[in-house]
Amino acid sequence: MIYEIRNDYLTVRINSIGAELDSIRSSSGREYLWQGNPEIWAGRAPNLFPFVARLRDGQYEMDGKTYSMKIHGFARGSVFTCSEIQKDKVRFELEYSDTTMEVYPRKFRFSITYYLSGSELHIVFLVENMDEKMMYFGIGGHPGFNIPFEEDKKFEDYAIVFSEKCTPRRVVFSERTYVDHVENYVLEEDRRLPLRHDLFDFDAIVLTDVSHDLKITSSESGPYIRVHFPGMNYVGFWHKPRTTAPYVCVEPWVSLPGDEYEPTVFEKKEDLVSLSPGNTYRNEWFISIKE
Repeated sequence: MIYEIRNDYLTVRINSIGAELDSIRSSSGREYLWQGNPEIWAGRAPNLFPFVARLRDGQYEMDGKTYSMKIHGFARGSVFTCSEIQKDKVRFELEYSDTTMEVYPRKFRFSITYYLSGSELHIVFLVENMDEKMMYFGIGGHPGFNIPFEEDKKFEDYAIVFSEKCTPRRVVFSERTYVDHVENYVLEEDRRLPLRHDLFDFDAIVLTDVSHDLKITSSESGPYIRVHFPGMNYVGFWHKPRTTAPYVCVEPWVSLPGDEYEPTVFEKKEDLVSLSPGNTYRNEWFISIKE
C-alpha cells in the first residue's frame, strides 16, 4: 500500500513494502526520486537491515551457528505496518516473526518514521531489542535520485559536493563485491566528486572519513539535492555498472559488507551496531531539496 505525506514544499509517497520511499516531488511537480525502471534497477530507496550489502557466500555466523541472508537484509522485501499517519508524518513498523527468526535469530522491532520540515524529509530509524540476547546488526539507506534534475543539463554537469574539505578513504571491493581493502581517495578541491557514468563500472564508490553532509548539484549556488547523515560512518555512491543510467544512489551506511577473506561472524564484526536487551537504537538522517 502507498501512503502519502505532504507540506507546502514536498509531496512524499512511501510503500509499505520495505517502508521504501516511492516518490519525492517538489511543489513544482518535479520528481527527484528514481522511479525504478526494472530494465536498469527496479529499486527506488530500499532500507537496509539487518545487514548492509553482501555477505560472503550469502552466509554469516551468530551464536555459533551459520545462517543465510540475501543482499541488504530482509527488511526491504518485508511488509511493514503503518502505525501512525498524519498530514506530514508517517511511521512504519516491522516486528520479528517466525520467518525472520529463521534468517536472523533475534526478537526485534524496526520502525521507520518519515516526517517533513520545510523542504527537508527526515528519516528516523529505530531498532528495539526485544530479545534476551545482544543484537548485532547493520543499517543504512539507499535512495536513488534522478540525474539530471534541471532542464538543459546532463549527467556529467553534476557533482557530489561535501560540505567540508576532507581526506577520505575508499573501501575497495573485490570482484565478488566483498570488502577487499581500504585506500586513500582523492576528491577535487578536497570536497568534489564530479559525476561520470564510468565511475560505477566496478560497482559502488564507498567512502569513509568524509563530511556527513553533501549535495548533488551542477553549481555551488544552484538547485541541489542534499543528504545529511550525522550518524553514519560510511557513504556509498552507485548506479548500475556499465550503463548510462540517469540516476545516482547516495547510500549512508553504519556498517560495511562482508569481508572477502574471512567469514562474517556478527559478534566479531566491529562496525555492526551492538544493542543490549531492552534498549533502543536511533539514527536520524534527512534529504532536502532546493530548486
